[in-house]
Amino acid sequence: MNATRRPALFSMASSLLLARSSGSRMSVEGYIFQQYATRQKKPLGDVLAEVFGMAHAAGFHNIEINQGFFTSELRERTLALLKANELRMPSVYVGGAMHTRDAAAATTARALEIAGLCKPFGCVAVVNNPDPKPAAAQKTDEELTVQASSLNYLGQILKRNGFELRVHHHTPELVDNAREWRHILQHTDPKYVALCLDLDWVHQGGLKPLDLLKEAGNRVHEIHVRNAKDKLWLEDLEDGDVDYREIAAFMKQEKLKPLVVVELAYRDNTTITRPLVEDLRLSRIYAEQVFGLQA
Repeated sequence: MNATRRPALFSMASSLLLARSSGSRMSVEGYIFQQYATRQKKPLGDVLAEVFGMAHAAGFHNIEINQGFFTSELRERTLALLKANELRMPSVYVGGAMHTRDAAAATTARALEIAGLCKPFGCVAVVNNPDPKPAAAQKTDEELTVQASSLNYLGQILKRNGFELRVHHHTPELVDNAREWRHILQHTDPKYVALCLDLDWVHQGGLKPLDLLKEAGNRVHEIHVRNAKDKLWLEDLEDGDVDYREIAAFMKQEKLKPLVVVELAYRDNTTITRPLVEDLRLSRIYAEQVFGLQA
């Protein structure tokens, strides 16, 4: 093939991909695929084709993956498999520390690089979960100030390049009545920093998911949905500890339209009875019914 034709053909293929799958506010989170590789005792690269095929077979058109899929060894295959499976990426997850200046600079550079790789697949947002400190140590007031400033800066840089920053959390940010989460909410600029609320992690952290959703309001541009019973993660998204119908009703009432990301994750004692592709398919159907969306 003439080398000069390749960029044009790639652009045409990307445009066709976006045209086919644009408009959906539902996505699937790729973390479960990394867990799947671990359970198979294989490196991620050995299951890459299989797991992207699963996302497509389960009926998803959108996927959110993280920097683990974009190592120098995997990135070209990742991009090729996304294209082959007609998967769009409205968001990409790029973790990294933000509470020291040097670490924040490295995270910012990595976020820009990976977002650029994902742009042809419709990527408009980078999800960042600021790394916690070792041994569950809480961040000092000074470190939280640096973190907020760093997130504002990352959000500004991303916005200049056509992307939005969405800040995710796990349980460390919810300790001490969500001290760190609330610091981010109150000390970052809504023009540059949106939020990705992981509703199960809110529950795991001992808080009420609906309370934090109400508190953050229209700053929540993405939610991650997974469920548990007695805080034990379930094999698919279904009824459990978190009342997602209540969440969906509130979002409809307040006209909130975040990206809904279906995220499965298994603990060692999660009972698994079905192939992963079937759990993903059932999770998609549940999310479509509860949130009134089409994947």
